[in-house]
Amino acid sequence: MVSGFIPAQSRSAESSRIYRSLSPFPPGGCSDTRSPMSVANAKHTVLSPVIPYTGPIPGGLHPGEIIIIQGSVPPDADSFQVDLSSGCSTKPRSDVALRFSPRFGPSPCVVCNSLQEDAWGEEETLHQLPFKCGAPFEAILLVLEDVFKVAVNGVHLLEYKHRIPINRVDTFSISGKVRVHAVGYIPNSAIYSESGDLSLPYKGRILKGLSPGQHITIKGQVSTYPHSFTVNLCNSKTENIALHLNPRMKSGVFIRNSYLTASWGQEERELPFFPFSPGEYFEILLLCQPHQFKLAVNGSHLFEFRHRVQDLSSIDQLEIMGDMELTDVKLW
Repeated sequence: MVSGFIPAQSRSAESSRIYRSLSPFPPGGCSDTRSPMSVANAKHTVLSPVIPYTGPIPGGLHPGEIIIIQGSVPPDADSFQVDLSSGCSTKPRSDVALRFSPRFGPSPCVVCNSLQEDAWGEEETLHQLPFKCGAPFEAILLVLEDVFKVAVNGVHLLEYKHRIPINRVDTFSISGKVRVHAVGYIPNSAIYSESGDLSLPYKGRILKGLSPGQHITIKGQVSTYPHSFTVNLCNSKTENIALHLNPRMKSGVFIRNSYLTASWGQEERELPFFPFSPGEYFEILLLCQPHQFKLAVNGSHLFEFRHRVQDLSSIDQLEIMGDMELTDVKLW
């Protein structure tokens, strides 16, 4: 559902849903006992860094990418700051594209600013503080073409327009009174809805296309009186469908096929059991492997489907339609 996850022109009102759908962490933050596997979706993860921490952003920063910070605020905190900068020089200081600084004093607020040529610009202050002393948090920084968007614990907080080109940003720093359990860098290959919602028929773009190791999760509810629904992984520039999934409720058949060069291929129907029922919720997990797709429904493996399209990066669109209500889609 969500540049890589969401187009730069998308409405701020969508931010909360977008952040929640992409985040590999459950809503509401984290705790000191969280498993490191909770950041497995990231292309790079830093676990329990010593504060103050400064480290490189692998590959630099690009539109559509996300930085997730999982941590907690000590009971005696007065402030902490997150810096996204161009290098880590101290004399002269590297330019800072974004300083994000929660402050816990008598007038709690969040202050954002940029440093250019060793001089701070005009502060942007939000007199709203979602962080609490003694409590865990999850902060998500979404990078778009023209702004940073920040959410805390699944709720959109603010936007900050770029003052420094983001292609110069290559360093992440965090300092002050804060404990950090994990920092994750999420790449910009993800799904976003062109219409900005989950209404059917749904079309979601997969920027950069599919690649081995990626997962797609589809959650929804089958209609009360269903006939069938369809999930297609396809190429947006042609009519080719690399994977066509079509569960048919009345006959209890789950069709898998491909539509290539204006022709349907051989259907595959073998199934250990039919997993869908009228009115019932479901979760489809689709894993892209080097030579095949693997599919599970509600945690139970159903089948494999060998690739009939060898260039997986050409698969850049997800389509969903039919007798169901869509509640969530994400790629990780």
